[in-house]
Amino acid sequence: MRAITIPEPGGPEALVWADVPDPQPAEGEVLIEVAASAVNRADLLQRQGFYDPPPGSSPYPGLECSGRISALGPGVHGWAVGDEVCALLAGGGYAEKVAVPAGQVLPVPSGVDLVTAAALPEVTCTVWSNVFMIAHLRPGETLLVHGGASGIGTMAIQLAKAVGARVAVTAGGPEKLARCAELGADILIDYREQDFVQEIRKATDGTGADVILDIIGAKYLQRNVKALAVSGRLAIIGLQGGVKAELNLAALMAKRAAITGAGLRARPLNEKAAIVAAVREHVWPLIANGQVRPIVDRHLPMADAAEAHRVVDASAHVGKVVLTV
Repeated sequence: MRAITIPEPGGPEALVWADVPDPQPAEGEVLIEVAASAVNRADLLQRQGFYDPPPGSSPYPGLECSGRISALGPGVHGWAVGDEVCALLAGGGYAEKVAVPAGQVLPVPSGVDLVTAAALPEVTCTVWSNVFMIAHLRPGETLLVHGGASGIGTMAIQLAKAVGARVAVTAGGPEKLARCAELGADILIDYREQDFVQEIRKATDGTGADVILDIIGAKYLQRNVKALAVSGRLAIIGLQGGVKAELNLAALMAKRAAITGAGLRARPLNEKAAIVAAVREHVWPLIANGQVRPIVDRHLPMADAAEAHRVVDASAHVGKVVLTV
């Protein structure tokens, strides 16, 4: 088969579409003939040499895919060869075939085509696990999403609105904010021109956000705590603004707030399977009835993964960039 390899870390040009050995499904795994994958910022970090795959997982980038099951490993039940699926991966989505634990596989949702389904696993699992399973966003609460026009952001807006929350977003520029508004965002903050702490307080009569979903990390830490409501929850899922920051613990304690940080890639298989099962139970019906939909900015051939990385690195997209095989 062919896959995107990274012979040496570097810029987008470091991605090479090359012949590699076929994967084989191990105990409890299925083999997927890949139709499409999607680009995540973690892929850019892996390309640069900053985010190695977990031990034993595929060395190729790609944390999600869609396609058809072509083989079943020993001990797999509930799936059949030919099933159209999408899957959450620890790596290997940028390839013609990938082996994945059966617990991380999802059926293609009703009303979504096979290629577009590749844009769903990572964002739905990330948002559902952090915003709902960990931060417990409730109806009537306010969620602040940093990077509202990103793949994560566009999914977070829709899921929060579907459960009856109020949604605030930060994004760069009026065009991206307009797209967020189309998806249901109530409070629009241009981070280039406005202070999100002041804006969220103004929009909530001084209360603040009950939950903040943050992709920035260190750069926003102190301001995020200021923007939280009493008993607020800050869920950090990205480190685009650095990894180290000072924090006034008295301010955190005064608000009785909680800060969590969680990724998906390195979690144990049973935890990933539990998240995938929760997404299938709670999110897939919302997609089937049209309340939630995948947002895809563009499709590019897998061999043009370098161009896809340039687009994502420049934040020149809304939603997901999908790579097709």
